[in-house]
Amino acid sequence: MLQAIGLTSTPRRDAPPLVDDLTLEVLPGSVTALLGEPGSGKTTALRLMLELERGRGVTYFRGRPLHRIPHPGREVGVLLGDVPGNPARTVRNQLRMLCAAAGVPASRADTMLEVVGIAGLRDQRLGSLSLGMERRVALAAALLADPCTLLLDEPAAGLSPRESGWLYGLLRGHASLGGAVLFTTADAKEAARHADRVVSVEAGRLVADQDAAEFARTRLRPRVAVRTPHAARLADVLGREARAAQRAVEIVKESGSRLSVYGSSCAEVGEAAFKHGVLVHRLADETGDTGAPTPPVPHARAAAETASGAASGAACGEASDTASGAGSGDASWGGTARRARSRRPASAVRRVGGPVRPLRYELHRVFGTATAVLTAALVAVVSVLTALVLARAGHTPQNRLLAAWPELLPLPPAALGAGLLGALAFGEEYRYPALAADRGTVPRRLGLLTAKLGVCAALALLLGALVVVADAAALALVFDSGPLRTPAQWLSPAASWAGLLIGCAWAGVLASGVFRSATAGLAAVVAVPVLVVPLVRKVLEGSSAYPVTGLGPRLRSLAWVQWPPEADRLVLGALRVMAQPVGTALVLSLMVLLCAYGFTGLRSRVRW
Repeated sequence: MLQAIGLTSTPRRDAPPLVDDLTLEVLPGSVTALLGEPGSGKTTALRLMLELERGRGVTYFRGRPLHRIPHPGREVGVLLGDVPGNPARTVRNQLRMLCAAAGVPASRADTMLEVVGIAGLRDQRLGSLSLGMERRVALAAALLADPCTLLLDEPAAGLSPRESGWLYGLLRGHASLGGAVLFTTADAKEAARHADRVVSVEAGRLVADQDAAEFARTRLRPRVAVRTPHAARLADVLGREARAAQRAVEIVKESGSRLSVYGSSCAEVGEAAFKHGVLVHRLADETGDTGAPTPPVPHARAAAETASGAASGAACGEASDTASGAGSGDASWGGTARRARSRRPASAVRRVGGPVRPLRYELHRVFGTATAVLTAALVAVVSVLTALVLARAGHTPQNRLLAAWPELLPLPPAALGAGLLGALAFGEEYRYPALAADRGTVPRRLGLLTAKLGVCAALALLLGALVVVADAAALALVFDSGPLRTPAQWLSPAASWAGLLIGCAWAGVLASGVFRSATAGLAAVVAVPVLVVPLVRKVLEGSSAYPVTGLGPRLRSLAWVQWPPEADRLVLGALRVMAQPVGTALVLSLMVLLCAYGFTGLRSRVRW
């Protein structure tokens, strides 16, 4: 059940708000249409319900606002926009990533592909799908966690009549099992045909809230529907008689054998056909509709899932995961038959945003496309070429030679690649939002941030190791190990190299989370050596009056766990890196970005 009370968007300058004091109710087991012309505030109303827009009012989903629901994706399924995800990701990878976000088994993705009838397209990329297939993927994502409520914005826009009929049949099937469905449309006939109730809005304000039959009778244009094998002859007859009687009659040819007559009645059309000997197969009064409502799509039945499938059934708000659809024998619609009587107290709930399984979600996001592999390959090629050029020119220290880091470049290619992978961590989230209902809370979850930082750090280390190995192999192959010597100390340079790569990756993650753009995240990484390092260098110029010799043993004496004396070199190496301008600038930048992320990403974006 959905109850929206007093929804009002933020007022615009010199213009009324897009949504003004809108109140409506969607009952379980019913389909409701939000009808209005383009620009009437339908989409804004949905975004206010999902707390994606600033404004006033409150929306209750079975007695709780969205921010009070532990797992919003399990309560509300959403279809907003046309593109369901990154065009380079396959259909199956997209749904498996969303399974991790919703906390349902990965096998649920294959089940939902069967439900929406595109199991054969599981390996197709999202960018290669037609609009109808995209809409099926979006519906599969909305139904993935078996939500109780569906919110859909213009779901049939641009679809063929066949695809539109299938879509509304699926929505009718969801409602027949106790779910609540709300969709927006600008077509009054579509609303009357497929909805149980029609809520009409104009300029953001409620105009009418009617039963579909009453809406069709009072708001749609009445007509007479005629089916005859002599449609052209009957149209000519009706036109001549209307002109003779000086009546305003409009005759529309719907198809080869069907006519729609406006401004007349069944009696008048029937008498005219009988008088002129025109055979009529069908004659009926209609109120703006052109066909019978689409029957529900048969529900796809599947074998009962294991105990892990209990999470999908819990989407309807049962108190225990064991009351899920896993034992109902209907994996696709588990638990929906109990929705009408399922009620959970609104108290004692905690706010949880973002994916339920953040690490699994992040791994699916990273490796669901070829971006990480292509970035690593490009960085390796550029690094090898740069290292060969530096070795050919000579006078380059071995550490910089293996890192392919010329003095003229602010950062080595590996650091830029690590920063790019980090910047994509949040930049892709905002460009291709995966969780529409959770979009406002995805960047707020500390668990998701930790997963992103951990995965990006691991990728950065792997990238750094790949670059060093590739550069060393290329130098040994071309110059017969001439430029390379066995280092006397390798631990400290390795720690410095790892710290640089991880720092760049984390800077990209935090900056893209703050500025909500992958480009801004990469720009923040480049800004560290270009802008921040010169300022730090000026601060650190000159000798220190208080040297830090002997710091390692003092730190070892203060630690709870005594590390071996050999580890002092690693500690001093890390401190030496931080004392360098690049290291200091990177640490300062990370601290600033972390504070900025905490202020912008962890605070509530919506005030009521």
